Amino acid sequence: MNRVPSRGWYLLAASFVTAAAVIELGMGRVPICKCGYVTFWQGVVQSSENSQQLTDWYTFSHVIHGFLFYGGTWLVARRLPAPARFALATLLEASWEVFENSSFVINRYRAETISLDYYGDSVLNSMSDILAMMAGFWLGKRLPVWWTVSLAMCMELFVGVMIRDNLTLNIVMLIHPIEAIRKWQMGG
Repeated sequence: MNRVPSRGWYLLAASFVTAAAVIELGMGRVPICKCGYVTFWQGVVQSSENSQQLTDWYTFSHVIHGFLFYGGTWLVARRLPAPARFALATLLEASWEVFENSSFVINRYRAETISLDYYGDSVLNSMSDILAMMAGFWLGKRLPVWWTVSLAMCMELFVGVMIRDNLTLNIVMLIHPIEAIRKWQMGG
């Protein structure tokens, strides 16, 4: 695997991103927000534009995915060159984006989380989420571990305070919903 040039791994990663976009379009995901325009940031969670624009509060979670994928691939596959681990991380994130936008997960979000009106990501948002993971992977590779852990914790706390949701709460509520968390998230 060390004989594959870095460019080959990056092209493979790009093919995973492209495949995810094609699959999502085939699943009926909208290319861009139904509102008809594109903005860089959508800060209103309870909005029809949430998960439709380039970035939103959940973009922070995808940066943290990149941190986790860098750390995880370093732990279990450190003999692989970093570009190969990057391609693997991209495959994982692209697969998650496709799965996250399946009817199964969308319905689970609606039933078990505060995302009652969630109807999936636009393809644009989904691809931006993958890019956010890539940025997180890049940062995880370059920053000291304590910086990466500190950044992840700060992002989780910041987003948790701002919108009463974050990656940790999202995972908990998706896997094993807790009524007290749901009430707190709804402002109770």
